[in-house]
Amino acid sequence: MDISMRAIAHIQSEFPTKFGVPRQSGLVPSLESTVVFTPEFRNSDALRGIEGFSHLWLIWVFDRSARETWSPTVRPPRLGGNQRMGIFATRSPFRPNPIGLSCVELAGIETTPTWGTVLRVRGADLADGSPILDIKPYIPYADSHPGALEGFASVPAEALEVVIPPDLLQQIPSQRLEALRGVLAQDPRPRYQEDPQRVYGFGFAGMEIKFSVSGQRLTVLAINSSR
Repeated sequence: MDISMRAIAHIQSEFPTKFGVPRQSGLVPSLESTVVFTPEFRNSDALRGIEGFSHLWLIWVFDRSARETWSPTVRPPRLGGNQRMGIFATRSPFRPNPIGLSCVELAGIETTPTWGTVLRVRGADLADGSPILDIKPYIPYADSHPGALEGFASVPAEALEVVIPPDLLQQIPSQRLEALRGVLAQDPRPRYQEDPQRVYGFGFAGMEIKFSVSGQRLTVLAINSSR
């Protein structure tokens, strides 16, 4: 059987690259994104009834991580990058089929002159432009399992203290500040890196954010325009 798929939409998010994107959906609830449908699927009838759901599943493509080959094991950052686990026991983007699954909050439905009807969502963990293959409603009675085991992913991640000097704080648009703080508090660095002298950087909402981390404190060092 020939299996072929096509993108029904793309996401517009604050992240031009995958660095800085939250490791899982829902970790930064204040982070807003927009789902823009491709012309073929730009039909409001396809969204009829979606307003009755508070959350949605996005099924999408790790387009930045697609590879010609695959490995049966990977090194999860959660385990320090030192232990190998089976690919199907992880959420690594380096999969035989690079498909992602994210649960997001539906924040609104809007009609725009350029893209037709779009969905505003919160808590997405997708880089800007990531192709979306499908959208399904999140159904609590079927999708929520409070007693489920978390395996090695249950290791708690303590949020970092985020320090932004006053002069840099003024450069951040007020409507982006809470989301940026949330992204930084989740520690965008690879989990196995611990160098207080190293300066990291990533793009966010048209800004290039430079920071360093010492212990549990993340300090923003510079903010430059990336546009």
